Order: sequence, then C-alpha cells, then structure tokens
Amino acid sequence: MDYVSALVPPVVMAALFIGVVRVIVKTQGGAAKAKEDAAVDAALAQAEGARTPSARGDA
Repeated sequence: MDYVSALVPPVVMAALFIGVVRVIVKTQGGAAKAKEDAAVDAALAQAEGARTPSARGDA
C-alpha cells in the first residue's frame, strides 16, 4: 500500500494541472477577444502618448 500513497499526490497534481491548462485554453479567444484586444490597444496607445513628450525632451 505504500506505492499507492506514493503515487496519489503526483496523480492529483497532474489532474489539477491538466484542468488548469484546459481552462486557460478554453478562455483564449471567444466573443470577448475583440473587446479585450481593443482595451489593450487603448492602454498601449495611452502609455505611448504619455511617454512620447518626455522622450522628446519637451516636458
């Protein structure tokens, strides 16, 4: 029975890891992908706009 108690933790961790990977893969894309991409693009544009004047030395 020692072999069973030695194998249970790795098997449980492997099952949880597979579950996490499946959730990550399933949540990629989908209906909200365009909305998320637009939010990221807007944040990047705002960060670039805020950085540009100080990079030119105008500030």
